[in-house]
Amino acid sequence: MSLDETTKTYIETTSAEHGIELQSVSQLGGTLADEHEMRILGRTQQLNRNFRFISTLGFACTLMSTWEISLMTSFFSLFNGGTAGMIWGYLFVWMGYMLVFASMAEMASISPTSGGQYHWVSEFSPPGIQRFMSYITGWVSVLGWQVGLASLAFLVGTMIQGLLVLNNPDYVFENWHGTLLVIAITAFCIIFNTFLAKRLPMVEGLILIVHVLGFFAVLIPLWVLGPRGDPKQVFTEFLNLGGWQTDGLSFMVGLLAPVYTLIGADSAVHMAEEIKDASVVLPRAIMTAATVNGSMGFIMTITFCFTLGSAFDIILSPTGYPFIQAFFNVTKSNAGTSIMTAIIIVNITSACISTVATVSRQTWSFARDGGLPFSSFISAVKPGWNIPLNAVLLTFVITALLSLINIGSVTAFHAIGSLAVNAILGTYLISFTIMILRRFRGPLPPHRWSLGKYGLFVNLGAVAFLLIVWVFVFFPLTPAVTPETMNWSILMFGATMLFAVVYYLLVGKKTYKAPVDLVKRDD
Repeated sequence: MSLDETTKTYIETTSAEHGIELQSVSQLGGTLADEHEMRILGRTQQLNRNFRFISTLGFACTLMSTWEISLMTSFFSLFNGGTAGMIWGYLFVWMGYMLVFASMAEMASISPTSGGQYHWVSEFSPPGIQRFMSYITGWVSVLGWQVGLASLAFLVGTMIQGLLVLNNPDYVFENWHGTLLVIAITAFCIIFNTFLAKRLPMVEGLILIVHVLGFFAVLIPLWVLGPRGDPKQVFTEFLNLGGWQTDGLSFMVGLLAPVYTLIGADSAVHMAEEIKDASVVLPRAIMTAATVNGSMGFIMTITFCFTLGSAFDIILSPTGYPFIQAFFNVTKSNAGTSIMTAIIIVNITSACISTVATVSRQTWSFARDGGLPFSSFISAVKPGWNIPLNAVLLTFVITALLSLINIGSVTAFHAIGSLAVNAILGTYLISFTIMILRRFRGPLPPHRWSLGKYGLFVNLGAVAFLLIVWVFVFFPLTPAVTPETMNWSILMFGATMLFAVVYYLLVGKKTYKAPVDLVKRDD
């Protein structure tokens, strides 16, 4: 009997034993397997399951936007690492992230829930720490994704400003311009996540096509028109413009760029309750996105490093983005550069649409368990909409408020990007460590996508990788720390965690319903 047949028989049998009514689920697009998973997770289906494999793959690929963001963040890799650091750093991080993706995929198959990491920590933690560890993980995840959206929208806004500088050298960057662009971009994304929510899966499929076609639309001009760098120089010469004690340390600090580029393994996870046949479709989409996006990003990184000309010169580009200057050097045309850059702007804006969906679902799920202030309001699902509308609108308000920081301090707002990486990596570290402990306590619950006998080694490798990069993400751009160069993310992270702990002691202990209390495993 095949695995699918075995799984089907198991689900049908256990569903019959527990008297599950499938009619209410079919109205929202779920399958028998989805209803079974919701039962054992102690959840009630509230959202439409209108995502399939292609739309889920499109969601994950476009949210990560790996090849686009590899160009956007190239400044950090070139500044600390040069072309050699950018290429080898990307490869190192991609291989490490594959372990992260695989670990995430298996956990998503066991518990396909919008809660993601905080749910897994609750379900698999040793007795005695389940509730508190789950609560803290939930706060860290909400923090990471909320500030991550603001950071991504800010990157789109500053790219638009970069094009303005390119086409109008008299244009002067104003902080409040960036803030208004962040608010406008986020508002545009909110429309897709509210009025067009039912069309979102179709939109994600179309965006996936744009994501792939845009890759070739940028890659081919670089191949055809760009200069050719010396392979030895490109692959072996490192830059240490940050002034770190060794090139190796500079290289590790420069890993912030590929870490930010490839982050988002849990993006589609938080859409789990809107995916049909989630316990199989979700892990497959995660691994496919990791392979496709990672490959495209690596090809683009190598191409960019071979065609950029002088790394030192383009770092000083007045547009604020080395890749815009590199595009201009290749095309010798403002129009050509604008078109190539506009492709990236469109794709990253699409990533913001997906990010709004992920952020709002993760926030909604944590509020559903009473983990946030005003949880009953945030977790409400308006009848007929079947989306977490209040959580979507709250996400817009938070992003708008965070964008105001840019008016007072660009440095402080830049730290938000680092804070997003720190927080999300922190949730990976906690959940994978808990997963390792769970493996030692006994076999995992039955699931439909498995790492098999290699699971423990994959989890251990993922934790080792995350520990290395998580430390260096806190580092500033240069060791000569001033208020302008300081990485304020560690302060923001600490302040948020302090608030979370205090809130838990005063309120959360009474209101938070840990998912472990809901789960009804048969094993």
